Amino acid sequence: MSVSSTSNKPDTQKAGRLESLIFDNRMWVLLGGLLITVLLAFAAASKLGLNASFEKMIPQGHPFIKNYLANKSELRGLGNSLRIMVSNEKGDIFQPEYIKALKAINDEVFLTDGVDRAWIRSLWSPAVRWTEITEEGFRGGPVMPDQYDGSDTSVSELKANISKAGLMGSLVGKDMKSSMLLVPLLDFDPSTGKRLDYTDLSAKLEALRAKYETPESGLKLHITGFAKLVGDLIDGLYQVALYFGAAALIAALILILYTRCLRSTTLVIACSLVAVVWQLGLISLLGYELDPYSILVPFLVFAIGVSHGAQKMNGIMSDISNGMSKVIAARLTFRRLFLAGLTALLADVVGFAVLMVIDIPVIQELALSASLGVGVLIVTNLIVLPVLLSYVGVKAKPQAEQEADGSEKAGPFMSMLVKLTTPAWAYPTLAVAGVMLIGGFAMSTHLQIGDRDAGAPELRADSRYNRDGSTINSKYSLSSDTFAVMVKTAPEGCLKYGTLSAADQLAWQLQQVQGVQNTVSLANAIRLITAGTNEGNPKWLTISRNQDVLNYSAQQASVNNPELFNTDCSVMPVVAYLDDHKAETLDRVVAKAEQFANASSNSEHQFLLAAGSAGIEAATNMVVRKAWVEMLALVYLAVGILCFITFRNWRAVVVAMVPLVLTSILCEALMVALGIGVKVATLPVIALGVGIGVDYALYLLSIQLAAQRNGKTLAQAYLKSLQVTGKVVALVGITLSAGVVTWAFSPIKFQADMGILLAFMFIWNMVGAVVLIPALSYVMRLKK
Repeated sequence: MSVSSTSNKPDTQKAGRLESLIFDNRMWVLLGGLLITVLLAFAAASKLGLNASFEKMIPQGHPFIKNYLANKSELRGLGNSLRIMVSNEKGDIFQPEYIKALKAINDEVFLTDGVDRAWIRSLWSPAVRWTEITEEGFRGGPVMPDQYDGSDTSVSELKANISKAGLMGSLVGKDMKSSMLLVPLLDFDPSTGKRLDYTDLSAKLEALRAKYETPESGLKLHITGFAKLVGDLIDGLYQVALYFGAAALIAALILILYTRCLRSTTLVIACSLVAVVWQLGLISLLGYELDPYSILVPFLVFAIGVSHGAQKMNGIMSDISNGMSKVIAARLTFRRLFLAGLTALLADVVGFAVLMVIDIPVIQELALSASLGVGVLIVTNLIVLPVLLSYVGVKAKPQAEQEADGSEKAGPFMSMLVKLTTPAWAYPTLAVAGVMLIGGFAMSTHLQIGDRDAGAPELRADSRYNRDGSTINSKYSLSSDTFAVMVKTAPEGCLKYGTLSAADQLAWQLQQVQGVQNTVSLANAIRLITAGTNEGNPKWLTISRNQDVLNYSAQQASVNNPELFNTDCSVMPVVAYLDDHKAETLDRVVAKAEQFANASSNSEHQFLLAAGSAGIEAATNMVVRKAWVEMLALVYLAVGILCFITFRNWRAVVVAMVPLVLTSILCEALMVALGIGVKVATLPVIALGVGIGVDYALYLLSIQLAAQRNGKTLAQAYLKSLQVTGKVVALVGITLSAGVVTWAFSPIKFQADMGILLAFMFIWNMVGAVVLIPALSYVMRLKK
């Protein structure tokens, strides 16, 4: 594919239709790209938002979630809610100043948009009531005295009411120095009809904290819940611009050091940024938003764009160094590398697209967003960039770096790599790789699905949110990790003895499971009320078989504990409060609950799993466990098919895929070593690593096989591939890794985990391709 230095025209006989169409209409290509960029930039700037949705974070097709969503309107406090603990650092909760401040906080939260006001629970909520048994029967009323005025008498009455209501450990801290607001949220803001804006809600909560948490007041506010978690995530994601800038700067420095050409480096960076603009514009036109997961996609699109742009820049630089004109160099580079680049980008698209099998909307949107982003790189970096470089060119290599025939000198490192095509080097290299494969696989068998630590795994352990969660759990008996089994009956069916007895048995069995703190159900309340109506005699602390007694007890329970069953008594939850949401804890609870549900469900009542934060997370773990295997199988199958279409040689497919498999297994071993479980945040990593990692093999093997077709030996062909693309393959690996490793400094833990794992995969896929391809090519007798 040589062209004389004096030629001003490309060999049109070898030019394909696409090449001719593009380079014969270069100005129209650039004008079209400019117009699209302006339109999509306007769309992104005017429509694109940053938010999250509770329901998008959960696997809506899982039976647990279907059961939860079908009965969501009948459940209170088991879905999207906030817990706000207000502690008094200068005394206890009975100081008049504290009670006054608590009322003000309660009122402000009550008036906050998006709050389900009817179900707020705090000491100032009229629905929070006390009950006692007297000679005349039951007496009761609101915990906060109707005539509270801050006097010693009213404070003493409040103390007594808290004791009668049994609020210690639930709404009142065990040390009596704090109290809790339980704040259920609506999915939509009733004042606007729009989806709840978690960024705005989180900002309001922080303003509330800043207003009341002053040295003079002695108050401390500790806030947990999905809405606050998402708000903190979004606050952390605003730092993304800094990491994006750092990634762009690192990529630019690496390219300038390699090419020593500022103008071409600027074009590569610019085209990659244009691809990001196109991606953001397209997802905004499709009606999607950025969320804490998809916000990472522009980083990857940019890094992938830089890697492919570097390949084009390197090819043009080599041809210009051989004396060719800028246009001819651009056309020949396009001709040589377009198919390999197209296949590589399609493999990247596949790596993202297979994430669609995961039944979690937020991951499916990430897959769509990323597939669009990588898809536009086909235009911006495989077509527009070569056209731009045909005008601007790339600075030629210094003459000292060129051989007599114009090729790059084979330095000592290249010469050593070429030895890998000989049996003396190939077999030992593959043996070492085999040992690494076996060791990595043995370690990867300990990989855990789900969270391995307490607290919100999305944030670092020392984050304000996780510190708040730890404080709340230490002061209260009922944790925020709730697992609820829904008991479904006909209307009024939950009052039948058989149903109540079965629910009581389930609660008892769950309470025996390791990791369960306590259980709550209607059966508990009925047992206490039944005893209360019989002078508190312990022998009546049971579930009566008399329907009238059950009806009366349920009526009393509806006053103080309306969350224990719905209006027509057709749904009642059995709630287990867990120590944590670690995967092993959830597995034990799910196993026991499913065993009981399968054995006890009948025509009168069904036990449906599962609601509550822990129930939702258990369902998510199940989906992730299933998707992990399906995703890996699909991504390897799809990448293998693309490689076969490209090379038409099954041996080449094996040579390209083996380094990917080794890196995937080593990445799983690294996850075990770092204590990272397979969860929603880390699930995409392996698919992305495989899809993007195959780029190295595609570029190396495309040159190697072409050289073999021209009659060169394996050693000569591999040397040629190193000379043409080898340095750039290493450059790409370093650039990709440098771009994502900056995430490791993010305050968002799952972003940091993804950065570390992707950087590892990018580097090891590059090393594996450069080292294993020659050895495998020899052993597999890979020919043209």
